[in-house]
Amino acid sequence: MIQKGLRFGMALQLAVGPLCFLTLRTATERGFLAGVSVAVAVTLADALFVALSCLGAVTLLKRARVRAAVTWVGSLVLCLFGLNIIVGAFGITLIPGLSLLGASDGNPFWQGFVLTVSNPLTILFWGGVFTAQITQNQWTRRQLWWFATGCVLSTLLSLSLIAGIGTAVSGFLPEIAIQILNVLVGAALIVYGVRLLYKKDQAVSA
Repeated sequence: MIQKGLRFGMALQLAVGPLCFLTLRTATERGFLAGVSVAVAVTLADALFVALSCLGAVTLLKRARVRAAVTWVGSLVLCLFGLNIIVGAFGITLIPGLSLLGASDGNPFWQGFVLTVSNPLTILFWGGVFTAQITQNQWTRRQLWWFATGCVLSTLLSLSLIAGIGTAVSGFLPEIAIQILNVLVGAALIVYGVRLLYKKDQAVSA
């Protein structure tokens, strides 16, 4: 079951997202261990979401007011982090207080964790995945948990690989390339935050 979850999770990792770019950027600037710390943080946040979805938190997020509230907060956090990273590439701090939330470069682990949990609607995705798997395969709860473990491990493996790639190429990248990477990461987070709101509006209109 772990192998099945790992294969399923690795297939999902092929859809490169902003957290992949964040891991690459961190490893490029600060080395492999810093990149892996982001990978570990994202993995722990994913594990939290997976556990909550298995425990039934999906029902709570299906309530319109709750979903709207967490979506607005998550979108705001993502956009602020993105803007902070963009201006930070030019030596400017957008909002100094964001460092308390891990938005500064001082703590890549906390940064990765906060950015991941900024989209708690991921619980709905995992809830749908697990419901489909149980329905199609008639799995027991024990089998579901092992499958979920494989899915979570895929995040750690894929992002650790990206951290390794970032570390390998860091010595060949000029300063301007690193600045461009920072801008791209920030822009990706902003787009991610805006899309989060867009999906919420679509769900409401539906």
